[in-house]
Amino acid sequence: MTESTLKNIALLIDADNTTPDGIDPVLTVMAELGQVNIRRAYGNFAKDNLARWDKITNKFGIRPQQQFDVSKGKNATDMAMTIDAIDLLYQGKVDGFGIMTSDSDFTPLVTRLRQDGIVVYGFGEAKTPQAFKSVCTRFIDIKQLIANAAADRAGDSSESSKGAKNAKSEALDEDLVELITAAYSEAKRDEKGFAKLQQVGQIAGNRSSFDVRNYGFKSLSEMFGTLDNFAVERRGDNQVYVKRLR
Repeated sequence: MTESTLKNIALLIDADNTTPDGIDPVLTVMAELGQVNIRRAYGNFAKDNLARWDKITNKFGIRPQQQFDVSKGKNATDMAMTIDAIDLLYQGKVDGFGIMTSDSDFTPLVTRLRQDGIVVYGFGEAKTPQAFKSVCTRFIDIKQLIANAAADRAGDSSESSKGAKNAKSEALDEDLVELITAAYSEAKRDEKGFAKLQQVGQIAGNRSSFDVRNYGFKSLSEMFGTLDNFAVERRGDNQVYVKRLR
């Protein structure tokens, strides 16, 4: 099943290892895949540090899954989330998952879900171990996502927006530039050297879990538009094409 046909989506939240501030923008991203009909947050909500989840769960229709600490130093949250995810997988009623956590312990779970052709979006902090980031279909830095949403609400002047785009472009690391350049090289190009942006994005996505929102961009075309070594062209077929200049 392709991403474009996904219908029923599950969002599982490791409340011990994420922030409730990200729920709204995360749900917005998950809408790309379908309806987020299953929303569950796992944690020991009797702890003071999870008190903020009380209002959040009611506001966004999230079902809290209380997990008491069965013994000192042991966390039952990971196991409960994993069991529920596998149950949902085998029921065959979920087409995609969102996993909110910065804990690499969920790497085997995501790997298993991906093996069944399930799309899995991961949401965590930049410090999240690479092992977890790599196995996700897309991994999105939740703090960057929150910042992007705040910027959209505040609005930007044209001058500040231009400066922000320049800053975003400078923030692109060498590995990402190498990734998208390689994806362009592998894409089918026309006689003028232009390749469909959609295909370039698909090739890059197959090789990496990167998402342009991690760099403050709203779309792949916006990101390419800041790169001096690429030309971006929108044609009459409403398709966006890119060409490497050097």
